[in-house]
Amino acid sequence: MDWIGDVFYDILPEHGYEIRDEQIYTAFQLADAVCNKKVHLAEAEVGTGKTFAYLLTAIAYAGFSGKPVVIACASTALQEQLAGAKGDIQTLSRILGLEIDAPMAKDPRQYVCDERVSGMGGVFGDATASDEINRWLARTTKGERSEMPHISDSVWRQIGWDETMPCDACTRRGFCKLVKVREHYRSSKDLIIADHSIFFQDLWTRDERIADGKMPILPDYSLVIFDEGHKVILPAAMGAGRQIHKEDIDNIILSIEEIQGARTSMVVSVIALGKATSNFFEKLNQNVIDDEQSERLAVRIDDILLKAADTFHKALDRLLLEIQIEEELYINELPESTLHTFEIQIELSITALARFGRNKGREVIIWIDRADGSFWVVPRNLNNMLNKHLFLKKLPVVFTSGTLSDEGDFGYLMRTLGLKNPTISTVGSPFNIEEQVVVYLQPPSFEDTDSAKFSRKIKQLLCLLKENGGRALILVNSLKEVRKIRKEISGYELPFEVLWEDKGERGYLVQKFRAEVTSVLVGSTFWEGIDVPGESLSLVVVWQLPFPSLDPLIEMRRKDAEEDGMNPLITVDYPEMGLKLKQGCGRLIRKKDDRGAIAVMDQVIGTPWEKVVMRSLPRGVKIKTLEHREI
Repeated sequence: MDWIGDVFYDILPEHGYEIRDEQIYTAFQLADAVCNKKVHLAEAEVGTGKTFAYLLTAIAYAGFSGKPVVIACASTALQEQLAGAKGDIQTLSRILGLEIDAPMAKDPRQYVCDERVSGMGGVFGDATASDEINRWLARTTKGERSEMPHISDSVWRQIGWDETMPCDACTRRGFCKLVKVREHYRSSKDLIIADHSIFFQDLWTRDERIADGKMPILPDYSLVIFDEGHKVILPAAMGAGRQIHKEDIDNIILSIEEIQGARTSMVVSVIALGKATSNFFEKLNQNVIDDEQSERLAVRIDDILLKAADTFHKALDRLLLEIQIEEELYINELPESTLHTFEIQIELSITALARFGRNKGREVIIWIDRADGSFWVVPRNLNNMLNKHLFLKKLPVVFTSGTLSDEGDFGYLMRTLGLKNPTISTVGSPFNIEEQVVVYLQPPSFEDTDSAKFSRKIKQLLCLLKENGGRALILVNSLKEVRKIRKEISGYELPFEVLWEDKGERGYLVQKFRAEVTSVLVGSTFWEGIDVPGESLSLVVVWQLPFPSLDPLIEMRRKDAEEDGMNPLITVDYPEMGLKLKQGCGRLIRKKDDRGAIAVMDQVIGTPWEKVVMRSLPRGVKIKTLEHREI
């Protein structure tokens, strides 16, 4: 701790950094928790400098323990912000005169598979795409998807690595790009900058891989720090879950159907699987509970769906047996590596269906991915799994974020993670919020119809945008609402450009929003993860309060709350809404000289959720009423 104090009080000020009490307090709380091998929740609002606080703790502890520290980030962008050429770690390395080894460990599915590429014969979709991909493959040394951001998901699934690849039997084993990347970060003595996904892939498979004589994905580490710690549940769930792509099963069927002179029993099995696959996904889609807000579509479980899943399961079992017989007979109609891949794909699908069928689906959470239509099966007992595989290992664990609590109450996050007695610290923003921000709330309203309320909000929105000269971020809950607003204001001539989420790629839109100072950005996915300091953003419009959707993960928390005798509205929906609102409001002030306003267009005053909203607004903010205006 003495060294950390010296850095904050002496070394950093010599390089132009101000002494921030909130930052130093957070660093000391982290160091104390880590030295005592505690699970710690560290909430530090924007402007506190929490990144340097946890980096200094991590660097010191890695040196003390002799093992690297894993810092798990919520996105590739955050990994680059930490470990990139001009990132925070390089800055600290230069200031402190230390050589800090901090390689990035990214999701292995983000890397090309050399074996798959060789099997494609240089053809990847149409001629233009093939030419572009072949030129990239000729020059890339990493084979990382981020180098080709416009490659389609369907093409990437043909050339990217995934868990179905039989790496143990691969002729390129030990020489492919993914192995080289792993060798690089496995040798780190200081820090490993991972993402949430790869951390949980390692966590859930670690014991099994070691038991099988395989190396775990990550090396032994002494501490894990989750940046954006409020976002770990989804990657934890997906890492523990199993996914079935109908396209994968269809490709297996098509490949076997093309075998000339295939054994009769193989043909019969393939025909049965084709029917079972189509029937299962048909029943699955019939039982979807659609929700425009959620990327994960809940599914209603009934006896018909369970029966279709059982038939699908049995058909996969039969085909797996036929493939194994095929291998034993040495009938080389398909390459051995292809048969191995089919085996793994089928075994993973069988595992998913077995979990789903057990106890009529009560032990799992299921959903359909809106983007690709895949079927997900995730264990319901994530809390127990986290406890067994992480919290009981007696390693220090840190969750840090600007939004972990409801004004210091960490109860919701603790219930979500299954934590009993973590140590906690919380600090507010050092910014002068009272002088920098004003919040506008709706006055009590007595409109009877939704259409009347919508019309009033549109008029208010147009007034706010014109008065502010654009420079606004409008946060909504769904793309449907984005289109609804666009249709309503399309007849007005506005002296600035409006950027719509459904009209461009997310990263491009954010970049354009930063560059075009007077522009307005409208979307449902910008509540967090975007940083637009300066004059490009001086108004955040909360068009709708972000009450949670029918997301199956949240729906399970509601059921758990009911089973524990709690009101799910108060113990799940309100905290979820409050934390997301807090994130959205946090988009406004990113630096000490930023100024602006937050306008909440939904009714707040006099509602049951008024206190939740008030606690989610920036601390010390001035609150005024948003008066009804006529254009």
